Amino acid sequence: MDPRIEDYQANAALFTAVVDATIAWDGQSPCREWSTADVLDHVVDTQRDFLMKRGAALPALPDGPPATRWHAHLDGVRRLVTDEAFTFEEYDGYFGRTTVADTLSSFYGFDMLVHRWDLARGAGSDVEFSDDELDRIEQSAKGFGEALYSQGVCGPPIEVPGDAPRQERMLGVLGRRA
Repeated sequence: MDPRIEDYQANAALFTAVVDATIAWDGQSPCREWSTADVLDHVVDTQRDFLMKRGAALPALPDGPPATRWHAHLDGVRRLVTDEAFTFEEYDGYFGRTTVADTLSSFYGFDMLVHRWDLARGAGSDVEFSDDELDRIEQSAKGFGEALYSQGVCGPPIEVPGDAPRQERMLGVLGRRA
């Protein structure tokens, strides 16, 4: 399997662990005006929208608890990425020429890492990012530049003391309070 798809799958597995542990789907997430269910819907809907715009045929999502939607979506993505012609097809993305595999790994990997924390916090638990995850989040945030603060991405940065733990500082860059 291509390393970019493995990367997407690894991030999805971490995200899935939080989804499966979430009971409070109506909990307030760190994302203003979003419940934990809204965070999950955002992750599912943005991935589906991206893939369908690239020509993917994804099955309809079932009714039921949010976790059921996530698992159905992820099953569809896993089947989809076995089609190398689709996965490695190039297209003109927001930051230039790219592939579906690159976008799943980079942007949607970043999205699942950050929203894993949002989902856990909204459900009353926490996620401690590894140094590798913090490296990836930081690298992605820098790569997005000012686009990071576009509508629907991240809120404006929050000032955090320079001697705060690394995770707290990174969350501040992403407009989140630890």
